[in-house]
Amino acid sequence: MSPGVKVLVTGGVRSGKSRHAESLLAAAASVTYVAAGPVYDDADWAARIAAHRARRPSTWSTEETRDVAGVLGAAAEPVLVDCLGTWLTGVIDDAGLWEAPVEEVEAHVLGLLDALLTALGATGEQVVLVTNEVGLGVVPEHRSARVFRDLLGTVNQRVAEACDEVHLVVAGRVLRL
Repeated sequence: MSPGVKVLVTGGVRSGKSRHAESLLAAAASVTYVAAGPVYDDADWAARIAAHRARRPSTWSTEETRDVAGVLGAAAEPVLVDCLGTWLTGVIDDAGLWEAPVEEVEAHVLGLLDALLTALGATGEQVVLVTNEVGLGVVPEHRSARVFRDLLGTVNQRVAEACDEVHLVVAGRVLRL
């Protein structure tokens, strides 16, 4: 990857998008890996996190934060953000907005997204952002799932617009859009 290039990697759950994103920065001497989601207290989630950590080179540092804008603003090396779907879950959780009016949730999320996009545009570092593609299925039955799906669609569109490349990963195969 060339210096300063921004790439959004999207796909379904377990599609291989995180592995692909990591491979894009494999040549970097060091990388800041941003684990942007919430931490769940269960064995399955812990195993998933452990597998991700085990794959990363020892020269990569990890930031467990939802302040993606802050990390991008201070970046002095390539950054990998994994993932915007868990970031969205975390920012809604943190603000206790799952049952709030949609307009209130949108305003909160879009304000944080604007800060993220400003920092993304300002950094001269390579950045790879991973996200989930959740808009290919049926309309969810539950309100919180619909709010999440709709907002993640908006987040993905806006981030894709700010990136130089978008990669769709399906069944471990990469399609550059």
